[in-house]
Amino acid sequence: MENTVKVLRELVESSGNIVFFGGAGVSTESGIPDFRSVDGLYSQKYAYPPEVMLSHTFFENRPEEFFRFYREKMIFTDARPNAAHLKLAQWEREGKLSAVVTQNIDGLHQAAGSRNVYELHGSVHRNYCVRCGKKYDLDYVLRSPDIVPRCACGGMVRPDVVLYEEVLDGEVMNKAARAISKADLLIVGGTSLVVYPAAGLIRYYSGDKLVIINKTPTLSDSGADYIMEGKIGEILSQV
Repeated sequence: MENTVKVLRELVESSGNIVFFGGAGVSTESGIPDFRSVDGLYSQKYAYPPEVMLSHTFFENRPEEFFRFYREKMIFTDARPNAAHLKLAQWEREGKLSAVVTQNIDGLHQAAGSRNVYELHGSVHRNYCVRCGKKYDLDYVLRSPDIVPRCACGGMVRPDVVLYEEVLDGEVMNKAARAISKADLLIVGGTSLVVYPAAGLIRYYSGDKLVIINKTPTLSDSGADYIMEGKIGEILSQV
């Protein structure tokens, strides 16, 4: 661990345009379970597979069941930013980090103080009416007396998150790709890099300082310049 931290510290000190690309593993240290680990969402038993209950079709056809699952398993109001979120926000304040690209929908990067965050899969903190487009915050959804939150116009209020069967926001993807392409240091952390098209964004990096930090091997390890095994928060907190 000591050597890993030393190497990463030197990389950060020699860089002026860092971009961080993160996944569910960034938030597990805040108490939010990921999808694919032993204790993850995919390992739990439900009436339908999680990828079915979080699909556009399921949302349309079974909104009450969707919202029951969504409220119970996708919203964590007690979660707080951990050491990884805080370190990234610090680097941004210091002018070293230009962007955070995240697959997470929990808003913890912003809660830690990060400003330039590209949320590839949306955010639980943004919600909108499917009929009139009116926007609502998370508190409105949580305070709804009905399982399915409703707008004043009567339309369903849905989370502004990308469900299975839906496409990612093209503008957010383009901005993230642009940021990654300009980075002199790309740190990838807490992601297995199996979810596409998001995982494909790291291909836009053309530098020679691609760092992957994860507890387990990823599909992109062979293309990395540095591989560091461990928890992202524990490693970044020591840099």
